[in-house]
Amino acid sequence: MSLDRETVRQTALLARIRLDEDRLEKMVGELNGILAWIDQLNEVDTSSVAPLASVTGHALPTRADSVTDGKDAEAVLSNAPDRVDGYFAVPKVVE
Repeated sequence: MSLDRETVRQTALLARIRLDEDRLEKMVGELNGILAWIDQLNEVDTSSVAPLASVTGHALPTRADSVTDGKDAEAVLSNAPDRVDGYFAVPKVVE
């Protein structure tokens, strides 16, 4: 499949893309190159690949979701750049 100037012009119009006449010929070449590359993909033998019916149904390993108190507040707050009365101190962002 190859595209001509009029097809590319009409496609650009439908896509609401302004395409100047001086860029039109270059775009025809680029789009035909992309279509040629896609045609190469049709030559790949996929007969031994099972079709993918769904992208869902595959679970990732997860850990148990359990609430903890951090066990040691001093260890948790030791990484804080600033703290006040045992809490993380953050700069005020809304006035």
